[in-house]
Amino acid sequence: MPSSAQRRVIDPILSNVVLGYKHPEHVGMELFPRVPVNVSAGKIIQFNKDAFLLYNTARAPGSATKRVQFGYAAGNYGLSNHALEAVVPREHMRDAEEVPGIDLASGAINGVMRIESLSLEKEQADLARDAAKYDANHKATLSGTSQWSDYANSNPISDVIAGKQAVRSSTGIYPNVIEIPSLVMDVLKEHPKIVEKIKYSERGIVTADILAAVFGVAKVIVGQAIAFDDAGSAIDIWGKDVVLAYVPTIVTALEEPSFGYTYTMQNNPMVEQPYWENGIKSWVYGTQYERAPQLTGITSGFLIQNAVA
Repeated sequence: MPSSAQRRVIDPILSNVVLGYKHPEHVGMELFPRVPVNVSAGKIIQFNKDAFLLYNTARAPGSATKRVQFGYAAGNYGLSNHALEAVVPREHMRDAEEVPGIDLASGAINGVMRIESLSLEKEQADLARDAAKYDANHKATLSGTSQWSDYANSNPISDVIAGKQAVRSSTGIYPNVIEIPSLVMDVLKEHPKIVEKIKYSERGIVTADILAAVFGVAKVIVGQAIAFDDAGSAIDIWGKDVVLAYVPTIVTALEEPSFGYTYTMQNNPMVEQPYWENGIKSWVYGTQYERAPQLTGITSGFLIQNAVA
């Protein structure tokens, strides 16, 4: 009997299109980088301060060598299998042949991936913003005069410093990424304490790169994604919550400590072999995307809820 991998017929050319797909406004992968797995279920590898402890590695002749193990199994993950099909009617194919440079197949697949990317962004944001996942030392809720929209009384710089110190005290390292929602970013651009810090800078305007320098992190990412509910109302996926996180700059394996990971089936997302459906006189392009974002080092993150009013 052929294996499941052998039975699955894929389109290698279009699969290359989706493997490299990245929606420019989606930032969830910056907090939950993709790591490939080859089984659809397994143990979640989580991290605590053990990976950052100071060890005495000296060894006396003839004595046993000390051993360490990074990460520990904590619960199970199960990849969610997401699938969607894009339909390209025969009439559209016919008309496209008259216009050079139109690739309806790639366009249809990219349209599907925009939907998949938004769905994944929502999953990642929901995880990062879930206050129940954080202990009392790794979250803060702002209200009233402490919210950054109160320019006279709030101090976003000291709030971020406090969050950074909380992560450092529990892991030994500072967070290197801060996610700032678009609604919060608009407030910070005009905040007097931020403006005062950068008034002598070359640009003199608040950007993500400038904020990274002000807050002392490698990267500030701005959560801009918006979705629409069934009633047509806009939903800001990242809301008004700021997330500080330590995420490795190069991910080589699940054993690397990180705030989170997106466990992804090997070679996913992928495009199945397109097929002709006579009933609707159309070509159908199917995609498959098995993935599961997971929090894997929650003490390497800090959540600031309701940063602005």
